[in-house]
Amino acid sequence: MSGKVVKVSGPLVVATGLSDANMSDVVRVGPQRLIGEILTMKGDAASIQVYEETSGLGPGAVVETTGSPMSVELGPGMIEGIYDGIQRPLEKIIEKVGPLITRGVEVPAIDHEKKWDFTATAQALDRVTGGDILGTVPETPVVLHKIMVPPGLEGTLKDIKSGSFNVTETIATLVTDDGREVPLTMMQRWPVRIGRPYKKKYPPTRPLCSGQRVIDTMFPVAKGGTAAVPGPFGSGKTVVQHQIAKWSDVDIVIYIGCGERGNEMTDVLREFPELKDPRTGESLMKRTVLIANTSDMPVAAREASVYTGITIAEYFRDMGYDVAVIADSTSRWAEALREMSGRLEEMPGEEGYPAYLASRLAQFYERAGSVSCIGTEDRRGSLTAVGAVSPPGGDLSEPVSQATMRIVKVFWALDSTLAQRRHFPAIHWLNSYSLYLDSLKPWFDEHFGPEFFQNRSRAMSLLQNEESLNEIVQLVGKDALSPADQLTLEVARMVREDFLQQNAFMDTDSFSSYERQQQLLALILKYETLCRDAIGKGAQVADLFAIPSREEIGRAKSVADDQYPIVYADIAKRMTQEILNAVAKGGEAL
Repeated sequence: MSGKVVKVSGPLVVATGLSDANMSDVVRVGPQRLIGEILTMKGDAASIQVYEETSGLGPGAVVETTGSPMSVELGPGMIEGIYDGIQRPLEKIIEKVGPLITRGVEVPAIDHEKKWDFTATAQALDRVTGGDILGTVPETPVVLHKIMVPPGLEGTLKDIKSGSFNVTETIATLVTDDGREVPLTMMQRWPVRIGRPYKKKYPPTRPLCSGQRVIDTMFPVAKGGTAAVPGPFGSGKTVVQHQIAKWSDVDIVIYIGCGERGNEMTDVLREFPELKDPRTGESLMKRTVLIANTSDMPVAAREASVYTGITIAEYFRDMGYDVAVIADSTSRWAEALREMSGRLEEMPGEEGYPAYLASRLAQFYERAGSVSCIGTEDRRGSLTAVGAVSPPGGDLSEPVSQATMRIVKVFWALDSTLAQRRHFPAIHWLNSYSLYLDSLKPWFDEHFGPEFFQNRSRAMSLLQNEESLNEIVQLVGKDALSPADQLTLEVARMVREDFLQQNAFMDTDSFSSYERQQQLLALILKYETLCRDAIGKGAQVADLFAIPSREEIGRAKSVADDQYPIVYADIAKRMTQEILNAVAKGGEAL
């Protein structure tokens, strides 16, 4: 079925003669067959969001509808892939037309010709349902791709065979209950705006280990949880997301560069192949899918890119894997919504954003979760969503930040003053929060004892006390404080600089395990305990601050992973003796 263009307004095209088309149908526009999606229908007139540059397109151009919604191809070959916002493989496009992407180019999302070694795990005459695993394909050294029955199908396998196949060849035949024979391939298609089904969603009870101390100890996020990283320009949002993508203990990472600068995506493309996954020793790209829809690419495709990314993530979640989706940034995605809404002449909401901004954000984040996967076999998978927010001028009262805060349960608030002081990650400990603390406490208590959360509470209390003491210091000076308050300020400084601050460019400090985090914080808090006791026995604060082991605590985070337990124990032993000497010296002075 085809219609005619009657209006072109940037990425918005209005066409008539499409009375039989449906909302969300994919269409091809003009002689170059530009790809677009129907946003609204009014009579036989359709408003179309075009995902490519529309310059040169005019009234009278033909519009053809495909009759199907915007969908992604799911199957072997996605890992290590680099896609644009509508799942076009950028590397394949370069091979076909060169580095400048030609409009209207059509390339399959995954390679339809490449052969994969399929090993069947199901057998003929097996009763199967949607989500059941038919067999496996070793996609990379890290990812074992599980070939599943598409959701919604049910029946008995007539035949299934192992061997070398491409993604479009039949590997099994399913006979449904009404007698139809359905050929099954290694590839599925799924509409991006519809979440993939699951049996049950569980409350998140396991933490996501990112290796970043301020996140893991102070404001942890659960596997299957949601988190936001808001912050002004230059505060380190992208680096925080890079660190989570690099070091998180998940099986698959989907990184969506949604409207951010191209050089930031270039950093990802250059770094990830060189970095080694601490769990597997393989390149990080062996478990990563990149979606690059940078600020210079068509604005409408930004809106689709987050749905493309999270649909791919749900597919791997359905295999029983832990998946992380990193969206950088949802503010640029919201700006694309605002532009399209303005061109559609919809009634604007706050600051010109569409009235449905909050519901669209919720639709994205609600697709995260820890779930029981569909199928007869009991499998658990998780999808964790982390989105950056780039509020203009760092103003967290703007609509995208406020709508995000109402939805997500972890809020890592980046602070420009910390970034200017070169304190990274620049996550401010008084403005951030995690609502997963209660649900994660049993897991931490089981694996690390109750001391982990007790130490966290003590450290947070010190940082809060420091904030109130700083106001007094500005009035009367540090020397006017009592020895106990001077100690509070000093230990809070140690927590900030020796524990929360982390160097992403130092191999030994870029990633920190839970055990190491626990021991380092315990070492700082032991110093505080011993010093408070020593002050009560007459030791001088100046002598306690001058002991050599206090400086060694500051350097302890750069100790190699295989040496830190011995080094930390040695520092604790010498620290105890040096504080005892300071007590003796104070007694002599008295």
